Amino acid sequence: MNRKTLVLPAVIGLLAPVLAACGGSDIGAGGDDAIVVGTTDRFAASKQAPAPLDPAYAYDVGTWNVLRQTIQTLMTLPDGGGDPQPEAAQRCGFTDTGNERYACTLREGLKFADGDPVTAGDVKFSIERALRIQADSGVFALLSSIDTVETKGDREVIFHLKTADATFPFKLSTPVAGIVNPDDYDKNKLRDGFAVDGSGPYTLEAEVKNDELVNAVFTKNPNYQGQLKVKNDEVELRSFDTPDAMGTALSKGNISVMTRTMSPSLIRKLQNAKSTDIDLIEQPGLEIRYLGFNTNDPSVKSKAVRQAMAQVIDRGELVSDVYGSGADPLYSLVPATVTGHANSFFNKYGQPDPAKAKALLSEAKVTTPVKLTLHYTVDHYGPATKDEFEMLKKQLNDSGLFEVDIKGEKWATFRPNEQKGKYEVYGMGWFPDFPDADNYLAPFLDKNNTINSPYANPEIRNTLIPESRRQADRLTASRSIEEIQNIVAEDVPVLPLWQGKQYIAARDDITGAERALNSTATLQLWELGHGVSG
Repeated sequence: MNRKTLVLPAVIGLLAPVLAACGGSDIGAGGDDAIVVGTTDRFAASKQAPAPLDPAYAYDVGTWNVLRQTIQTLMTLPDGGGDPQPEAAQRCGFTDTGNERYACTLREGLKFADGDPVTAGDVKFSIERALRIQADSGVFALLSSIDTVETKGDREVIFHLKTADATFPFKLSTPVAGIVNPDDYDKNKLRDGFAVDGSGPYTLEAEVKNDELVNAVFTKNPNYQGQLKVKNDEVELRSFDTPDAMGTALSKGNISVMTRTMSPSLIRKLQNAKSTDIDLIEQPGLEIRYLGFNTNDPSVKSKAVRQAMAQVIDRGELVSDVYGSGADPLYSLVPATVTGHANSFFNKYGQPDPAKAKALLSEAKVTTPVKLTLHYTVDHYGPATKDEFEMLKKQLNDSGLFEVDIKGEKWATFRPNEQKGKYEVYGMGWFPDFPDADNYLAPFLDKNNTINSPYANPEIRNTLIPESRRQADRLTASRSIEEIQNIVAEDVPVLPLWQGKQYIAARDDITGAERALNSTATLQLWELGHGVSG
């Protein structure tokens, strides 16, 4: 087996991606036709969530990966990390010393895919629409620092912020800030179904069955103007029920690329393959998994119960037994590779210790065993999620302090139920909107947080988050960021579990696969191309 190593620039201190490849001579799926990419992400419309691809609603990595191909934002994150760069904008920047006034000038001649001009008024419409609708996904909170949006002529947009926010350029790179055409989107309500129209690098044709998007065909947008270099004419994103089905399709050449989410067993199979024409690329990731708590629910309202769970759960055993080399234990909401990270949970609780957990419960006069149900989604984070929750159940029950059951549900019902506070404890994942510590803290702890948590700490909301956002130098912001993490470890409104790596696999006649997935799990389909196998 010929093993090649590709080294790319490190991202915010992360290790560079590593490409393990084995030579072959087969022509991969597609030839000169569309490059077919597999995913296990599910895209479903339901009564509870009828508009999964509306930028004012969508707030998960799968739907954002559809929108990033089609909806253009003022700013974008460059390959290799770093500060956001202009995309639909020609230039952007703060125009004051207090980081409260941010101005952008659009590229000249910018057009939507249908040929309509993109104007500053369209940007204002799109931003104000998301803030007006306030979808229950909570994605609008990313724009909550905006006070007013002003336009000057057709190309200049000025954002007046309520408070200083040095992370604002990052937020303008997220799909909720995507520019939509007022002719296609109602200003007061979400756009149901799977139609998406924008000025991004591709147009979208959706194949829908039983209210699910099963195939998404992305065709190069001839009117696109931006900094992205589109290296193909058409990409098809095909949804699979299981990682094994996706892996089989890749091995047979029915698809050319396989992305999230691969199972641990499939990753091991590809890593250990003796002879193959498939390249497996391992990359550093910023995905985290955590347990969330409805802190108003009687079963976990006592801080001691949540602290006892933090004291009992063995992250090392969880990671090694379920995810192997694909994840690392995590002791904070902020991943270990992001500026401002502190091992706050390890510092407070150390190694798993049921005796210490028992003392916490006893001091708080909590009757044991504490009865709980841990809820998880069966179809959103991969098949290992069930194994993960079986392990959590075993660890908690083996302590003798808990009587735990687990229950899995499909994402289409799980996410709305979680938002409505129907679960006392639930498992969630987080792929960052942008690679800054603020985006691992504010979405869970600030007002209008993404998990609709009732937990509210005045010091975090009123002092520490605003204080950290005033600092353009993120190293300077670390003091406030670390203090937030310490408070979270004390109160445990959420319980971080692990930080994951990410993988993408491609047949060896496909070029650009090592750049098709960035550190925030953004799928960059424009990087893929047809090459020569070998």
